[in-house]
Amino acid sequence: MRLIILSAAMTGLLAALVFGLSSAATDGKGPPMNVGLVYDDAYLRHASPGHPERPERLSAIRDALTKAGLWDRLVRISARPATDEVLGLVHTPAYIKMIRDTAGTEKEIRLDGDTYAVAGSWEAARLAAGGVCAAVDAVVKGEVRTAFCAVRPPGHHASREKATGFCLFNNVAIAARYAQATHKLARVLIVDWDVHHGNGTQDTFYRAADVMYVSIHQSPLYPGTGAADETGEGPAAGHILNFPLAPGAGDEEFLKALKDGLAAAEKFKPDLVLISAGFDAHTDDPIGGLKRTEKGFAEGTRLVKALAAKTARGRIVSILEGGYNLDALGASVVAHIQALAE
Repeated sequence: MRLIILSAAMTGLLAALVFGLSSAATDGKGPPMNVGLVYDDAYLRHASPGHPERPERLSAIRDALTKAGLWDRLVRISARPATDEVLGLVHTPAYIKMIRDTAGTEKEIRLDGDTYAVAGSWEAARLAAGGVCAAVDAVVKGEVRTAFCAVRPPGHHASREKATGFCLFNNVAIAARYAQATHKLARVLIVDWDVHHGNGTQDTFYRAADVMYVSIHQSPLYPGTGAADETGEGPAAGHILNFPLAPGAGDEEFLKALKDGLAAAEKFKPDLVLISAGFDAHTDDPIGGLKRTEKGFAEGTRLVKALAAKTARGRIVSILEGGYNLDALGASVVAHIQALAE
């Protein structure tokens, strides 16, 4: 009888190892995943009625992850407010002060035609930037293998001294500079697959030899940057790689461009990989015109993971950017995180 029991236990263990992830994703059970999650309710207090970049985006992600049985299995990483010193790794003191001065405002402030600040925006933006830095800490220290940052407001359009395109602080750029300043990592790769080109990120690193930026985006589309011949200057020549895709392009075109970008990135040998994870290139998104699917996002995640495994000890921090169809956003993030956990 004991032999039978032991055999059953071993069989169960083997089944858990082989099928545990997919089973947990459907029945809500399973061990903790080696994927970190940054989330804070303060992100919900950045809100403007009728604006597409709205708190419900994070609610949709939370609900989708919960339904998939993943929410309670992710390792929580507490967000902390970014200090002026950390924000200053990318932004000017005058710009930081301008955003700080919006705190507690009674009226909504328009920073440009698309970008706003309300009473809670300073706190949300500071916790978004600090949250991604906390994720960098957790990944570099080996507390988790990878991390997803469900933060807002997004960041890749924000430049050194300008808020634009829904973005206040450039979270991914801050994460890159923070990783280098705090953990002494020599080279950081940023992969940006938002439907829009990350002009703020590109501008930040256009002459930087120690950061490579790979962007796959729709063109023509806001902000009108990201042409294939924008490749960096001086010591960064060749470290900016843009892959503009025509409206209607889907998973096949996306994955081909990503493979080309990652082939170049492998020669760069990054010590850390950051993803500007916009999901507004989904076929159902109302803002973009690309035709990607959850399957494409998952496969793209696997490709990035393969590159990170070769040069960066598997270290990946993924940071939410766009995604405005709530159902498509939730489903895409689930597919992304499942691929991160494989």
